Amino acid sequence: MTSAVTPSLSVRDLTIRFGGHVAVNAVTADFYPGQLTVIVGPNGAGKTTCFNLMSGQLPATSGQVLLYGQDITKFGPAKRTRLGIGRAFQLTNLFPHLTVLENVRLVVQSHAGQGLNMWSVWFRHKELLARAEHYLERVSMQDRRHTIVAALSHGDKRKLEVALLLALEPDVLMFDEPTAGMSVDEVPVVLDLIHQVKTDTDKTVLLVEHKMDVVRSLADRIVVLHNGTLVADGEPAEVMASSIVQEAYLGVPAHA
Repeated sequence: MTSAVTPSLSVRDLTIRFGGHVAVNAVTADFYPGQLTVIVGPNGAGKTTCFNLMSGQLPATSGQVLLYGQDITKFGPAKRTRLGIGRAFQLTNLFPHLTVLENVRLVVQSHAGQGLNMWSVWFRHKELLARAEHYLERVSMQDRRHTIVAALSHGDKRKLEVALLLALEPDVLMFDEPTAGMSVDEVPVVLDLIHQVKTDTDKTVLLVEHKMDVVRSLADRIVVLHNGTLVADGEPAEVMASSIVQEAYLGVPAHA
């Protein structure tokens, strides 16, 4: 990525301490439009904590989070969402007793500044309803629009969560282990969907992922954390060949 391209999201010396434990230690990185970056590392490396710092779920002890150069370090998650950061979590975050369409339309309604009023007369808001249908089509779930969310498979819930993220119209989409708990048949569908989001919309996409086959199939770039510190950042082939990464993440001794 050339320096002429403006990063959508940047972190500068991002750090968080819990007592004497430094969970994320002075991480500095830039993330760009049209690029899919996968953050990897062993258990306890600080991956999800770093995600929480970038999306506002946790306050940084020190350092900065920048969105198109604007310092958003002190902003909470709701304001960061309004500014263009969309976040999906390891556990799906849906309204289980509403239909698929109702879940999406509530997000569309909220993003349009009309709150989460379930009793809104929707025939007066045909444009917003059409937008909700559009996002269901983007994830190939228009045929499930009237299905109660609790009845969906885990894979379909993940697809619906992508639709909700798209409905927020973010510039940056963050997925924390999007394939966790999925069946073998469900994984490729969700991976293809995430790849299409990046290629079709020129969004900045960040993933935390453990499965190396997923990393290799999706990543334009890999960032490796170890003990809260960024130890590698680059193209997949370069990063995976690094002796530091093989020792820290794959358990291969550096001298091997």
